Amino acid sequence: MATRKNSIENNRRPSSTFLLELPVLKTILINDVEMTNITSNEANHFVLRKQHLTDNSSPQDIVKIVENIGGLHATSSITPYLSLFARIKNFAKEHLDEEFYVKKSLGKIRCIRGTLYIFPKEMISLVYTATNKLVENQSRKALEFRGVSLEEYKKISKSIISILEDDKSKEMTASEIKKALQTKINISYILYLMCDQGLIIRSRPRKYSLFKEYFPDMNFSGINEQEAESQLVHYYLRAFGPASEEDIVWWTGLGKTKIINALNRIEDQFFHIKISDSDDKLMLLKSDKGLIEMINQANRNTINLLPILDPYLMGYKKRGRYFLSLKHYNFIFDRTGNATSTILINGRVIGVWDLGKDEKPLLKLFLFEKTEEEVLTEIQHKAKKIGEFITQKKVQLKECDFMIPLNERTAGSFMSPLKDCK
Repeated sequence: MATRKNSIENNRRPSSTFLLELPVLKTILINDVEMTNITSNEANHFVLRKQHLTDNSSPQDIVKIVENIGGLHATSSITPYLSLFARIKNFAKEHLDEEFYVKKSLGKIRCIRGTLYIFPKEMISLVYTATNKLVENQSRKALEFRGVSLEEYKKISKSIISILEDDKSKEMTASEIKKALQTKINISYILYLMCDQGLIIRSRPRKYSLFKEYFPDMNFSGINEQEAESQLVHYYLRAFGPASEEDIVWWTGLGKTKIINALNRIEDQFFHIKISDSDDKLMLLKSDKGLIEMINQANRNTINLLPILDPYLMGYKKRGRYFLSLKHYNFIFDRTGNATSTILINGRVIGVWDLGKDEKPLLKLFLFEKTEEEVLTEIQHKAKKIGEFITQKKVQLKECDFMIPLNERTAGSFMSPLKDCK
């Protein structure tokens, strides 16, 4: 286990300056191929704008932002709210709830890497068709592992559909469904597979509705699997490019062969770009070429506090763009690649934050290096705002002087990274 001495002894260095240099974009030749050459700072700033994490990014429309940033990771119930809080001025929890439960302009499904995501209604058929084989296969194996046969699943799922059709509210919790079934079987994984087959959908918190009732006009027949895979790869590059083939394989979970084939099908829609201060040769949509060549970096720092599993931190397999030093990696990501709650300056992680579960709200900060007073003041201001958004109370701040790296801790510790800071 790390101690204060061996985990951060070298982290407290003289104050660092984080202001970005002005962009100097160049075109170079690599193997006789003309290629735009940019720095990693310029690439980060470009992606920050696409991810709506800069002051001058727009729009403020929730559904459009969810589409632009690659969906909202929804494994943690609070992450979607905090991801939008980081991107929208004067955001309130009710704004997302209205889009989700009243307007039904968003839906929650398992798709990317077999995890829960929130996507705009118009995108659900696309991401479902592209990822469904992977997702449904995972659910079938999980059900089989728990001793539920396919015949038993078919029988119980039909009964669940009938129960939801007869229920006046058209939505029920797992406990309510189990009670109506009069069974002792753990039906959770039956419900998961039904969701993955598009029979039911996760609606209000902890409740399920019939998919055909929730989204009556949803059309899954308008796109085939290969076309959906190609469109998903194009969509990924729109949200996260410039990025590598390895990044796309990891984010989608579809495997290298599928991604190579999809890239071949859309090769006329992207070009390669070189990051001058790394060995990375990345892909960028041609529609983004003019935008990246007109990068206008701000003359002040862009500071963000992001929640666990935020899209910006979960967008890439190759993550060197996120940190100034490799030694910080295990403070940011756990052994399975999950990102904790982070503090960013100009797209690079310089620390971690955590809201303690004390009687009086206490938001903890751990900075990898000593920062300038002006930067620290803005971090503290943003930390208080996010703490008050979560708790609806005034919060106290505590700067921690040590953190146990996530790779030295148990699974799930990325959800409370500063638990050991008392």
